[in-house]
This record gives sequence, structure tokens and C-alpha cells, in this order.
Amino acid sequence: MKKITMFLMAAAAVVSMASCGGNAQKSECCGDCEQLPVGLQLYSVRGDMEQDFKGTLQKVKAMGYDGVEFAGLFGNTPEQVNAWCKEIGLNPISAHVPLADMLADVDKVIADYKAVGCQYIAVPYVTEERRPGGELFMQMIDEIRAIGEKCKAAGLVLLYHNHDFEFKKVENGQFGLDFLYSSVPADLLQTELDQCWVKYSGQDPVAYLQKYSGRAPVVHLKDFHVEGKQEGDPYALIGLNEGEEKKQSAFEFRPLGHGVQDIPAIIAASKAAGSKWLIVEQDQPSMGKTPMECVAMSMEYLKSLKSECCGDEACSGEPCADCKEAK
Repeated sequence: MKKITMFLMAAAAVVSMASCGGNAQKSECCGDCEQLPVGLQLYSVRGDMEQDFKGTLQKVKAMGYDGVEFAGLFGNTPEQVNAWCKEIGLNPISAHVPLADMLADVDKVIADYKAVGCQYIAVPYVTEERRPGGELFMQMIDEIRAIGEKCKAAGLVLLYHNHDFEFKKVENGQFGLDFLYSSVPADLLQTELDQCWVKYSGQDPVAYLQKYSGRAPVVHLKDFHVEGKQEGDPYALIGLNEGEEKKQSAFEFRPLGHGVQDIPAIIAASKAAGSKWLIVEQDQPSMGKTPMECVAMSMEYLKSLKSECCGDEACSGEPCADCKEAK
């Protein structure tokens, strides 16, 4: 199986895929063959990971993923996980670690994930009191700065993974997310822009990648579907906000290419922003599929971006025939 780096060349050179037979939002095909590798956030298949950690990693690799982002080790030692990744051929890119765990023992967290082989550690989610407008928001910024200093000293990079609640404005008129990044130096904190939540908040995913060009090493690719007016609580779909009704008919996470996101444009913007990794994530399965089927569908969609313009052959670096004719 060819590396996924060859699969994404159709999405890399952005602007518009309309000239290649796609819709007006799609990105221009071919042009640049050196593409970003793709990993999977293993939270997407957490049930499978709990039942068969190594076997699930093997299946993820067989789908075509280059690396993985952890959401817990499920009782396995860091050394064992590192050995499995080496054996299977997966890059242990990063890990989502609850902020509470980092505050409780950041040295252990760093030691564990260095042993796994991760380059990045991400703050995945913060509770209400630490969000913009919350009583501990400013304290959280200090906490993240201190954790970032520890990570930097250990040779790791701290990331912040956003949701939509960071797009609430604070007193100076900035969104809370921007205030966080302006308050903590880039050498202590990098972005992990979750493009589902960026778009869901009403912002432009591509514009946000451009805004943080050079500070966006890892990008979350996530698609979703909204039907009519949003009435349910999307966080209820990921096991949060207990008691809230799950209304998947109004909002649901989708495999890439099956929702509202312009994935080719996001991929192209990620490359232009200097990103190192694309991470596929789907918090909950949908469309009647299992979690493993959903992440396989996302990978197949990414592979299809290559075949749409360049067929089965490796890209030569030149626009495909359809693009040339359109120009």
C-alpha cells in the first residue's frame, strides 16, 4: 500500500477544484506531490482500542494511516505501546491528556508519552470554569504556560485542541482562543485546530489556519452534518453534558467527505500553514456505520482525492489533463 502522502496530492495545491470536474469549493488538483502524512485520533475507535489495543492499531495501519494520536493507553505500559507502534509501522504522533492529569503530575505525563515516542501532548478539553468567561480562565492560561515550559524542557511540544466554546469573546474583544494564543508564547504552546468546531462556531477553518500559519503543526480533520436548526447539544454526542438530549438528526459527526466541510481546501491550507500532520477524528459513528467503518470511510475519501485528478499513477508534479484543458 502506498503511503498516504501520495494519496493527498490532489488536495495540496489549493484554490479551486472546479476546473478539475469537482465542485466550486474543492481544491485544485496535482501540482505538488510532497504531501502531509495522516494520523488517526484513537478516541474515534476507543471501544475497539479497549477490547484489542494492538489489533486495532494493526487495522488502522492497514487502512492507510501513517500515525496515531492517543486518547489513553488502556492499561498498557508506554514501553509496550512504543514497541507495538514500531512493529506495526505507525508513528506515535501525539496524545490527548486531560488537563487535570497534567496538573496532578505533569512530570509523569511527560515521561510516559516520551516513552511512547510522542512528539506532542495536547490539552483536549477544559471544563466550564476554565473556559472564556469562566472564573478560572486566566488561571488556566497560567497553568498551560507552566505545562508548556515543562514540555519544552523535555523536548516535547504542547498543543491546545479547541472546541467551539473558545470562540466566546473576552474583555479585550478577542475570542478566548486567540487570547490564549496571544498570552502564551508560541514556543510554549502550538495550535491543534479542530476544524469541525472552528466551522461550527461560525468561523472559517481555512482563514484560521492562515491566521496561525507556522503555529499549526497538527490539524484535526473532522466533518459533520447539521440538519435544520441546531436544537440538540453536540457535546451530548461525545459523552459530555450528561443529561442533555442527543439529537443526531440535528447534528452528527460524519466521515470525511460526507458532511459540510471543504476538506480539500483545509488540507491545502494546512500544508500552506506549515503543518506537519493531519489527524482524522470522528467523535461518534454515524450513517449506520461502526467506528472502524467510519474511519475507514474517511481514509478512502482521502485516497479518492488523489485518484480524481491523477488516476492510479504517482503525480508528476504537473496539473492533470483536465486541469490543463480548463486553463
